[in-house]
Amino acid sequence: MEVHGQAMASPFPYLEAVVGFMIVMYLFETYLDVRQHSALKLSSLPAPLKGVVSQEKFEKAQAYSLDKSRFHFVHAAVNIVEESAILLLGLLPLVWDKSGSLVGMLGLDEKSEILHTLSFLAVTTLWSQVLELPFSLYSTFVIEARHGFNKQTVWLFFRDMVMGLLLMVVVGPPIVAAIIVIVQKGGPYLALYLWGFMLLLSLVMMALYPVLIAPLFNKFTPLPEGPLRVKIEKLASKLDFPLKKLFVIDGSTRSSHSNAYMYGFYNSKRIVLYDTLIEQCKDEEEVVAVIAHELGHWKLSHTMYSFLAMQVLTLLQFGGYTLVRNSKDLFLSFGFTTQPVLIGLILFQHTIMPFHHLVSFALNLVSRAFEFQADAFARSLGYREPLRAGLIKLQEENLSAMNTDPWYSAYHYSHPPLVERLQALDEASKKVD
Repeated sequence: MEVHGQAMASPFPYLEAVVGFMIVMYLFETYLDVRQHSALKLSSLPAPLKGVVSQEKFEKAQAYSLDKSRFHFVHAAVNIVEESAILLLGLLPLVWDKSGSLVGMLGLDEKSEILHTLSFLAVTTLWSQVLELPFSLYSTFVIEARHGFNKQTVWLFFRDMVMGLLLMVVVGPPIVAAIIVIVQKGGPYLALYLWGFMLLLSLVMMALYPVLIAPLFNKFTPLPEGPLRVKIEKLASKLDFPLKKLFVIDGSTRSSHSNAYMYGFYNSKRIVLYDTLIEQCKDEEEVVAVIAHELGHWKLSHTMYSFLAMQVLTLLQFGGYTLVRNSKDLFLSFGFTTQPVLIGLILFQHTIMPFHHLVSFALNLVSRAFEFQADAFARSLGYREPLRAGLIKLQEENLSAMNTDPWYSAYHYSHPPLVERLQALDEASKKVD
């Protein structure tokens, strides 16, 4: 097309580029899934685990991993079709327009962007819940139940789902309203204002979640007095870890998978043990070794480094958003004739998907390095053997994959495979010897 003898550049095809990238990534990740599926079919244990993991546990883990792998193939295929259809058929702008009409039907101000946005979020959230429900039910009550992990009743499953939606209703509107107001009035310092708001929000949620939200889903009880509590408190004191409370969480009410974590601000830390972890690791030293690993993350400042990295990435993303938020071509490409704040954020996230994938891969590399360092820290405290035994026990009890494809694990895993962790522990001990 020419105007006054000059060629007018065609608008960039954002929609086609986004959908094309989504499909390319789906094909790439499916290729990795096929590689992993082949690794899961291997009939023998990796050499380092032979004589360490029983054949019975290996076969159970293999069956569980293959079930999850088959399910993932179906789920991923449905997801890519659904996401592509939503974009290519123009369902996002359609739902946005209908959401505005819904506001008017309720007798509210259709011109209020905040009310319009909340209506849009309500419709899309309920729609995604409906679409995801069959997969969640099958995963929980078929796959997890078949392999002895699911402990939830149907009532508890739906109670958790409804509770989550109610929390969104309570917490979501003020956050959405604040973001819209900040974008509308942010001016040249919009990126800094958004980043500051999200930083404040994350700190508030870090403080409130374990106190007000987590107890809605699980019961937290103090770890009873006894040898295990004494050993953990002694370890925390030795490392100058400001342990204020030590809890046991009733994870067994939902699943027999196990875990442990810590949380809290500078001088008020808490450690939470899943009751399943205590049950599976009969030897108290194994539980303490797992805690030593977690405390290694704190002592080595891994949590702080991760938090700072996320803040930098968040600021960069908001900086990028401020550059494109007024791009009419971006909105028109996806079928929008107006430029709502929330839609701009959604479209921007779509356009930077390549960046997200690169960052995710890089963060996984860093996370795996941190895991090796935390293992080495626990080993330096004299917990090599209990940590080794604990890692093996958790791998067995959780029926985690024993054979992993190196490409798949490098791309997806935030924690190194068990074989690599055991080899690192053994090699470090040999060097010390």
